[in-house]
Amino acid sequence: MNEIEPLLLGDNQFFGINHMSEEKARAQALRFQDADAVIEVLDAAYEEGVRGFMCTTHDRIEPICDHVRADPERYSGFTFLPCMPYAHKYANAVTEDGMLGAIRRFLPEEGYLDAALRGGRSLAGKDVEGIATLLVDAEMKMFHDLSTPVVFLQNIVVDLLLGLGFEDALRVFAEHVRDRYGAEPGFITMNLPTLLDALERAGIENPIVCSNINKLGFRMCGGFEAYERALRERRFRAIAMSVFASGAIPPREAIEWICAQPNVESIVFGASSRDHIRGTRELVEELWRA
Repeated sequence: MNEIEPLLLGDNQFFGINHMSEEKARAQALRFQDADAVIEVLDAAYEEGVRGFMCTTHDRIEPICDHVRADPERYSGFTFLPCMPYAHKYANAVTEDGMLGAIRRFLPEEGYLDAALRGGRSLAGKDVEGIATLLVDAEMKMFHDLSTPVVFLQNIVVDLLLGLGFEDALRVFAEHVRDRYGAEPGFITMNLPTLLDALERAGIENPIVCSNINKLGFRMCGGFEAYERALRERRFRAIAMSVFASGAIPPREAIEWICAQPNVESIVFGASSRDHIRGTRELVEELWRA
C-alpha cells in the first residue's frame, strides 16, 4: 500500500479554476500562463515540506514534469499524483484529427507497435477495456521516470460511469494502474456515498477516494449526513478537497474540522503563494489528529 502525504498541493489555481470568484480565476489564469510561475509555487511548496502534487494531465503540466525530471536531487521525494483524463485535450484532438488521429497523437512512444495494435483491435471490436488502458498509458507518458504513487480517474469520467452503471470500467482502470505502474488507483467524485457502493460491487477494496469534504457541505452531492456516515463506517482512504469551501470557511476553522474527521488520510488544497502554503501546512501540523 503506497503512502500518501497528509497534505497535497492541487493545481486548480494554475488553470484559473475558482468556484467562488470568476475575477480571481481570470487573474490566476493570466499569472500562471508561464511554466516558470507554476514552478516558483511548486518550489515554495517543496521548501515548506509539501512534497505531493495532485495535478491534471493538462498539456501545461508536461514542462513541469520535464523540469522535475531534469533535477532529481533537487526534487528528492517529490511525487506527482496524476488525475486523468483532461477531457478538453481529447475533445480538441478528436475535432482536429478524428478519432484514430487523436489516438495516434497520444500513443506512448515506448511500445508503440503494441499500443497501435491494441488500439486498432479495440476500435475494430469496440473493446472498451483495450481503449481505456491505451488512453491511461497515453496520459501517463509525460510522467515517465517520476514518482507517481497514486493515479486518479477524474470525476468527469467516474461520475459518468456511475450514471451509466458501467462499474466494471472502474475495475479495469484499477487493475491496469496497479499492474503496469505499480501505483494505487484513486477515484475523484462529486458523490462519495454512491461511488463507495459502486467500488464495493466492482471488488475494489479499501479504495482511495478524493471528494469534497467540508464543514458546510459545499458541493457534497449525496448529502452531508451521508458523507459523515461514510467516513465513520466505510473502509476507504479519504482525500478531502474543497475543505475551505472556496474561501467560505476561515482557514483555522476549516482545518480544525477536517482534521477531526475519521478516516481522512490526506488534504488537497490550492495555493498560489508561499505564505498561504506555509499557513496551511502549519495548521495541519498543529491540528492533524490533535
